[in-house]
Amino acid sequence: MDIERFIELGKTGIKISPLGLGAMQWGDVKLPSSSSPQPDHKIKEIFQISTSSGINFIDTAEMYGNGKSERHMGMLLGGETGDLIIATKFMPFPWRLSKRDLRSALMNSLGRLGLPHIDLYQMHWPFPPVPIKTWMDAMSDAIADGLIRAVGVSNYSVQQVEQAQEALAKHQIPLASNQVKFNLLHQHPISSGLLDYCRKSGVTIIAYSPLEKGILTGKFTPDNPPTGFRAWRYNRSFLSKIAPLFDVLHDIGEQNGGKTPAQVSLNWLMVKGAVPIPGARHIDQASKNAAAMGWQMTPQQVATLDQISAKIMQ
Repeated sequence: MDIERFIELGKTGIKISPLGLGAMQWGDVKLPSSSSPQPDHKIKEIFQISTSSGINFIDTAEMYGNGKSERHMGMLLGGETGDLIIATKFMPFPWRLSKRDLRSALMNSLGRLGLPHIDLYQMHWPFPPVPIKTWMDAMSDAIADGLIRAVGVSNYSVQQVEQAQEALAKHQIPLASNQVKFNLLHQHPISSGLLDYCRKSGVTIIAYSPLEKGILTGKFTPDNPPTGFRAWRYNRSFLSKIAPLFDVLHDIGEQNGGKTPAQVSLNWLMVKGAVPIPGARHIDQASKNAAAMGWQMTPQQVATLDQISAKIMQ
């Protein structure tokens, strides 16, 4: 059985592809000069190949490149979203203390995106000191004013999700989503009960870092470890430890028509009911990520991955 082409975002009625596109990397790319209305050509190619492959859900944030990712998105959209569902996020910095601060940040994001409203507006983190209820009330006001269509959160625990739901319920608004780190090597959403709770209460889990910073692509080995900021964590010892996982990923990929370890890893998340949002730095990555859709591994293959990943993480 194939994974559905579109799924519902929470209980909002909004339909999204079961795999999205993360635009965090767009914040790292230099913006074109003000005389050029076109975004960086690589971003444009990634956007085009992703959307033409059936992805209609794109996630960004005001924090990504201090607004650069949203500006790139705005240049790509040209003021119209068509069938695309656009999500961005509000960062509750400690100096943002009132509902007015959320409204101001939202208007700035809308300006950078060049849109009259945002489909999904998310709280980036549950940072103090402002109570969750205050932010959810501000989100409700934005919905009432037609500035956003749905409310999401990010990095919220079960208890924090419950608080957000309770606050929104007073305005007859469902919490649409919770965006968290989730992949085969980071399964806290499962072990904490968060995935199960969200699934039962109709909150979509959006999985960021679904390929664990590229580790689950299989391109790194004990003899070819990553460099830079990833080197200290994903060292030769770690890569040797997870090598058995890649044996299984390759086997399952072969059983499903030659899928790559990355595509199997993304498909595993979709089978679990999450919406992975991998980023892409070039069109080949974008095309391969999209190919994680349109098929579904068997329950036995899922169970095998569950077993080997649980053993590795012990």
